[in-house]
Amino acid sequence: MSSTVILLGILAVAILGKANSVAIATCVLLLLKLIGLDSYVYPFIEKSGMTWGLIFLLAAIMIPIANGSISAENIKSVFTSWTGITALALSFFTTYLSGQGLNYLTVQGHGNVMPAMIIGAVGAAAFLGGVPVGPLITAGILALFAKIIHS
Repeated sequence: MSSTVILLGILAVAILGKANSVAIATCVLLLLKLIGLDSYVYPFIEKSGMTWGLIFLLAAIMIPIANGSISAENIKSVFTSWTGITALALSFFTTYLSGQGLNYLTVQGHGNVMPAMIIGAVGAAAFLGGVPVGPLITAGILALFAKIIHS
């Protein structure tokens, strides 16, 4: 029952903070639990949800390329600008951090920090207008800090 109470708390904060994506995700989990499909669907979401979420996120980001709004000339010009070069470097770094974060949470078994990351993501989405897509990067930064501290 405590997981339901926690989800209801997250839902309340998300609604109050107008964090619609968090509210919808929480409602989906609560609905699955309510109708008794949680034991069937939760394992699938836990195993494959991040992969499918990333696929949809990347597809949405690439729509301007797919529909022709961004041309080869646009792509060429972005790599000659400081913003394009910086975006490329930051993308390399954040993707590396995401990989480190996934490893930290799963392979190294530090999933116990997930509640803190969820609360931080929900809080930032609700009160700062953020978008909660960075838990893996957060975990990657945490993994780097942990390496530095334990070295």
